[in-house]
Amino acid sequence: METNQRVKTLKIYVSSTDMIKHASVYEALTFEAKRSGLAGATVYKGIMGYGVSSELHFSKFWEITEKIPIVIEIVDEECKINSFIAKIHPWLEGLPKGCLITCQDTEVILAKQGNIKK
Repeated sequence: METNQRVKTLKIYVSSTDMIKHASVYEALTFEAKRSGLAGATVYKGIMGYGVSSELHFSKFWEITEKIPIVIEIVDEECKINSFIAKIHPWLEGLPKGCLITCQDTEVILAKQGNIKK
């Protein structure tokens, strides 16, 4: 990715308890993004949130399974993002609960690769 390049930011909002086969949705999507050659992905753990159901979810220290909001964010070229969306769309359509996918134009201000130690 180059500086001043126009790219897309894809955000996928799911729950920490959502699963695809035997993996959490956020893990499955992040691993698939890596396999698909996308520039990078970040998974954010929400503190509190609610969706279309209006059911409020937040972290409670006494619960065994936390049901909290998760956001997967991916930034890359538009064609790569669109290809990835086409690949994962059926996975997300099959979820028993809701989710949200957004995509917006983004301008890369700085894309600096860190030093790789060998």
